[in-house]
Amino acid sequence: MAVNFMKYKWLYFAISFLVLIPGVFSLFRYGLRLSIDFTGGTLLEIQTPAADFKKIATDQNLELSSIVSSSDNTYLLRFKHLDASGSAAFKAAIGKDVVEKRFESVGPVVGAELARRAVMAVGLASLAIIAYIAWSFRFVPKPYSSWKFGASAVVALLHDVLVVVGLFALFGHLYHVEIDALFVTALLTVIGFSVHDTIVVFDRVRENLPKMPRKTFSQVVDFSLTETLVRSLNTSLTVILTLTSLLVFGGESTRWFVVALLVGIVSGTYSSIFNAAPLLVLWESKRK
Repeated sequence: MAVNFMKYKWLYFAISFLVLIPGVFSLFRYGLRLSIDFTGGTLLEIQTPAADFKKIATDQNLELSSIVSSSDNTYLLRFKHLDASGSAAFKAAIGKDVVEKRFESVGPVVGAELARRAVMAVGLASLAIIAYIAWSFRFVPKPYSSWKFGASAVVALLHDVLVVVGLFALFGHLYHVEIDALFVTALLTVIGFSVHDTIVVFDRVRENLPKMPRKTFSQVVDFSLTETLVRSLNTSLTVILTLTSLLVFGGESTRWFVVALLVGIVSGTYSSIFNAAPLLVLWESKRK
């Protein structure tokens, strides 16, 4: 017996809207805190006993944007600008037991180019997904349109992207979390997972349409969701448990990367079931 998911489609949309409000507000009000990967700056990785790096940097008129520590007294320091002489003076101020492991500078031009390419990557991925799903579902029974399947999947995908980006805008304001290249990697991974989950549902809808000629489109979608629900939840739960373990036992350097993945996977699971499918039903109902 099929669960009547579509009966509550407006409730699903309302929940998504309420989840999006704080993040979207933060995104437009505060924006994203970009790391030196995008703005340009200097990375200094040193091994030394704990010290008040912020105070030392302030005393030398250096702008230290973030500090990431690991278990072996290694620290990754991000400066807005630090040249070789400034690095030497900073290490001298810390003390004698300082071992430099890495010193890298990223110019503002390179950072701006990386930001542009990151936005382009997300945009091109979305367009490619619409084209691929429209082509893959080209044999969907008439009068249904294959491109609507692709467009509905991308709307759900953009929902997941907004949830993650908006939440990190809020984290940036509250906890000074910066967006780096790893965040873009997490975002593209979330996009792939979201679309994968949506395609599983849509493919079952496509298979069931010829088998249920007497059923309405809404009833076919309900039946398809009922069939795929357990699989979708089990797949997501497996990934969530793995990421939770990585969040608990992993290092500081991957913490926010894992958080982005966790939020995206949860959002992607929700949107595949409660956004993409109801949106497709709503769209098809407007055709009549």
